[in-house]
Amino acid sequence: MHILVVEDEKNIAHYVKRGLEEQGYAVDLAYSGRDALEWTAGGTFDLIVLDILLPPPDGLAVCRSLRTRGVQTPILMLTARDTVDDRVLGLDAGADDYLVKPFELKELLARLRALTRRAHDVPKSPVLKVADLCLDPRTLQVTRAGHLIDLTTKEYAVLECLMRAQGAILTREIIADHVWSYDVAHGSNVIDVYIRTLRRKIDDPFAQKLIHTVRGTGYRFMVDDDDPAL
Repeated sequence: MHILVVEDEKNIAHYVKRGLEEQGYAVDLAYSGRDALEWTAGGTFDLIVLDILLPPPDGLAVCRSLRTRGVQTPILMLTARDTVDDRVLGLDAGADDYLVKPFELKELLARLRALTRRAHDVPKSPVLKVADLCLDPRTLQVTRAGHLIDLTTKEYAVLECLMRAQGAILTREIIADHVWSYDVAHGSNVIDVYIRTLRRKIDDPFAQKLIHTVRGTGYRFMVDDDDPAL
């Protein structure tokens, strides 16, 4: 999951970035409205955390501009004022939710999870399941055939990316964009390294394989109907 955090107070921005990255999110930072518009023009994000009080243009103007451009990415607006009028302004500008400063990181995480559920139009507590492999976003636990599988934060993020796109072919670039921030070089073999590690943990001990290489393109996560284990 790739998030853009737009916040001109750098201590808050880095606090949020650190907290989100500890939960497995890929995070890029922008410190002004102009930077936010440049980031969103050149890249794709799953969620945007947008402060209202920014060096121009402010967060409301940025939000309106994104919606005018047809950007449908869920936006969580940060505001230092908790009046009805302030909330209405943000929602009318196109924001999906708002959070009043100061806030607890756990509330920010909960609101981002809620926005993700709404964006994907899925039930409130979705458990991803492919064959006998289960991934629970509520607990960050992964099991296969009832056995708990120990994954690092980034391994979990790569696996979630693959499972949410079950059946689709994902290029290495697509996986990198969802799991790492844009300052991570795409030219490295980091994706292949993580795929090998995931295979060792979730495929090698089992007869049925779920991670499939699409030669020259990327990877596909699916149950293979030709798998002899079926």
